[in-house]
Amino acid sequence: MSDKHLQQSAAACWADCKQAYAELMANPHLSGGRKLALHYFGVAMVLFMAQLLFGLLAGLQFIFPSFLYEILDFNVNRMVHINAMVVWMLYGFMGSVYWFLEDESGVEIVGLKWGQLAFWVLTGAVAVVVLVYLLIQIGSGSDTSLWLINEGREYIEAPRWADIGIVAVMLVFFYNVAATFAAGQWSGIAGVLTLDLVALAGLYLAGMFYVTNISVDQYWWWWVIHLWVEATWEVLVGCIMAWSLMKLLGVRRQVVQTWLYIEVALMFGSGILGLGHHYFWIGTPEYWFTIGGFFSALEPIPLVAMVVHSVYDAGVHRFKNSNHPALAWVIAHAFGNFLGAGVWGFMHTLPQINLYTHGTQWSASHGHLAFFGAYATINIAFFYLAAQQARGNVWMGGGLADGWRWKAALALLNIGVMGMTVALLIAGYEQSFIERAVEGSTWAGYFAAQNHPWFIQAMVWRMLFGLVTLTGGGLLFWDLLTIGRGEQRLAPIISEA
Repeated sequence: MSDKHLQQSAAACWADCKQAYAELMANPHLSGGRKLALHYFGVAMVLFMAQLLFGLLAGLQFIFPSFLYEILDFNVNRMVHINAMVVWMLYGFMGSVYWFLEDESGVEIVGLKWGQLAFWVLTGAVAVVVLVYLLIQIGSGSDTSLWLINEGREYIEAPRWADIGIVAVMLVFFYNVAATFAAGQWSGIAGVLTLDLVALAGLYLAGMFYVTNISVDQYWWWWVIHLWVEATWEVLVGCIMAWSLMKLLGVRRQVVQTWLYIEVALMFGSGILGLGHHYFWIGTPEYWFTIGGFFSALEPIPLVAMVVHSVYDAGVHRFKNSNHPALAWVIAHAFGNFLGAGVWGFMHTLPQINLYTHGTQWSASHGHLAFFGAYATINIAFFYLAAQQARGNVWMGGGLADGWRWKAALALLNIGVMGMTVALLIAGYEQSFIERAVEGSTWAGYFAAQNHPWFIQAMVWRMLFGLVTLTGGGLLFWDLLTIGRGEQRLAPIISEA
C-alpha cells in the first residue's frame, strides 16, 4: 500500500472516530455523570496512544542512542511514557466510577458541576505539564524549577503546582462520590470505594515534601509509588471489577463484595508490609529484607479469585454474557494480574535475588506486564461495557459487525506486551549475570552489559513487539468508538442474582 493510500485510510479512520464520538456524546439517554465519564475515557485513550508512541521512541534510543539527541532525549521520552501511563489509567478509573456511580447509588451525582470543572482543570494541567516536559528540561535545578518545571523524582516528576492540583481534583472526586452515596443508597462497594478515595487523595501528599537525606526521601517516595499506585489503585480496581462482573455476568453481589472485603483486608495485612521490598537498598534496617520479601506476593490474589469465583457463579446460574469484548478483557485482567503482578513480581522480589536484578531490565519486564495486566486490562474491559450501554445496551456478542477489530486488538496488545516482557526479561537476565554477578556492579560491568549482543538483540525484539502493541492500540481506539454502531439486536438485561 502506498503512502498516499495509508494517509487516506488514516484520515478516513480518524473522521469515522470523530463522528462516532460525537454520536455518543449526543445520546439524549446519557446522564450528566455518564457524559462526564465519556470525556474521561476519551482523554484516557489519547494518553494511552501517547504512552505507546513515547515508549517506542525511548525503545528506539536503546538501539540508536544518538536518535533525536538534544532534540527529544531519552530521559524526556521515558518521563512522558511513564507519566502518560499513570495519568491515562487514573482517567480510566475516574471515568469508570462516574459511569456506575448513579446506578450504584440510585440518585443523580451530587456536585456534578464541580466534577466537570475538575475534569477540565485536570486536563488543562496535564497538557501544560506535558508541554513543559517536552520543551523545558535543560538547566540547573532550583526551588523555582521544582515548583514550575520538574520535581526531579522518578515516576512523579510533575512540578509541585501540578501535585497540588492532583490532590485538589482527587478531593473533588471524593466529594462527588461520598456525597452521592450519602444522598442515595449505601452498599459494600460504596463503603470500600469511599474509604479508598480518602487514601487516594491522602497518600499522594507523601511525595509533596523534599528531604535532603536520600534514604528518608526514598522512603516517602515509595509510599507514593507503591501505596498510591499499587494499594489504592488495587482497591479501586476491585470496586470497578465488582460492579462490572454484576453487570456482565449477573454475579451475586454477595460474591463480589466478599472478595472486595478480602482485598481490603489483604491490602492492610500484606500491602503495607509488602512495601518493604522497595526498602532493601535505600539504607533502611535489615528486618525489611524478611518482611518485604514475604508479604509482597499476596496482593493480586483477591482480584483473581473474584473473577474465577464470578465466572463459576455465572456458570452455575446459567447466565449468558452479551458483551464478549468486555468479558475477554476481564479474563485477560485475571490472567495478566496474576502473572504480571504476582508471578513476575515475586520472581525477583526476594532480597537474595533482588540483589542481582534490582535496577536492571528485569524490573522493567515486571513493570510492563504488571501495569498492563493489573490496570490497563480492567480499564479496557470497562470501556467496552460503557460502549455497550452508551449504544443503548446493544448485543455485543458473536456475529457482531466488524467484530474482527476487537479480537485483533485483544490479540495484538496481549502478544505485544508479552513479547516486550520476555525481551526485557532476557536483557535483565544478561545484565544480572554480567553487570552484577561477574563484574560486581562496577561502571565497567554496566557498560559491558549494555553492549552485549544479548542485550542489543533483546532491545530490538522489544522494539518489534512495541510496534505490535502500537498497532493493537490503534485498532482498540478505533473499535471502542465505533463498536455497536448500527446494531439493532438488544442485549438481555442482566439483573443481580
